[in-house]
Amino acid sequence: MLNPPYYLQLMIGPGVPVPVPRDVMDALVSVTVTSNTASPSLFQLTFVLSTSSPLHTLFLVAGGASIPMIRVVIIVISSGLPEVLMDGVMTNHQVSPGSNGQATLTVTGEDLSKVMSYLPLDGLPYPAQPPNVRVLAMLAKYAVLGVVPLVIPPIIMEVPDPTDEIPRQIGTDLDYIKVLADEAGYEFWVDPGPLPLQSTAYWGPTLRVGLPQPALNTNMDAETNIESIDFNFDSEGATLPIVMIAPKALKFGIPIPIPAVNPLAPPFGLVPPIPKKIEIDRESTLKGAGAALLRGFAKAAKSNDAVTATGTLNVSRYGRILKTRRVVGVRGAGLAFDGLYYVTSVKHSLQRGQYKQDFSLVRNGLISTTPRVPV
Repeated sequence: MLNPPYYLQLMIGPGVPVPVPRDVMDALVSVTVTSNTASPSLFQLTFVLSTSSPLHTLFLVAGGASIPMIRVVIIVISSGLPEVLMDGVMTNHQVSPGSNGQATLTVTGEDLSKVMSYLPLDGLPYPAQPPNVRVLAMLAKYAVLGVVPLVIPPIIMEVPDPTDEIPRQIGTDLDYIKVLADEAGYEFWVDPGPLPLQSTAYWGPTLRVGLPQPALNTNMDAETNIESIDFNFDSEGATLPIVMIAPKALKFGIPIPIPAVNPLAPPFGLVPPIPKKIEIDRESTLKGAGAALLRGFAKAAKSNDAVTATGTLNVSRYGRILKTRRVVGVRGAGLAFDGLYYVTSVKHSLQRGQYKQDFSLVRNGLISTTPRVPV
């Protein structure tokens, strides 16, 4: 479907997907995969549907009540190596009659975190278990789907005394994992890969460190490798979180302002906006001091993302696939906006002979903290 050196592979099936037949690949019109940091990853497949197409069997029949889960894996082969764009489940399919007698089948779905939202397990006890152990226990159910947990223990762990309190699950596994992540100032997401039929379930702090991806170049003549990029600086959105710490010896809370300083999310801009809003987390008095501070640091880092950038690139021109939740450099945009950014969203759009990506980047302020970015 794509031009060399990129090739598309599609796997579909109940539980364990298998490569689709040639007829299905020939009917494929477009593929869209959206990877976000703040929400589940989504995919959409569009097919031309003829009366004799095997898609009637693969989707319309298999999507019925007899088979509860249809798994979809989307892989791009780049230089002989597989790059898994999506490993998820089908949530909906829609048939639209065409004006020329040729119908269109649109299949949509989400990543494997959707499977974690199917079964409510309210009241399941976790006696004397810290939050990270509870998360590991919940994720163990999905090892059969190739989900590998990557759970980072909180810096300050508070293990509830079973004689005083036994934590119990609230809602589905996904609901409760997100509650525990919010209480610890962490995030949770499921990322496909690195190998086909394998996904990584990450529960831990937001990490904005690591080796940067190749720079996005604009206004650099022959070195320009993106089609467009736009920047926005929001000086009004910065917020100063205040957590309330309530020691047992006192009957009132002590307010503690949280600066936007996080070694796991270092500042990429020299001129951050001055916080003009104050957000008091009154629920923090119900938590321990460690959990309250971690939650405050997470809010401070997110609220100070004053610079945002959105744009489009052609993967063939860029030379590789831009990935979300990683750092990337920008060159050629001028002194105020050049430098390193954190990739918050990437939308893959694949059609016959074309592979483009829409991206969103953020950082904390203007003027780069680094003199140059990796090419």
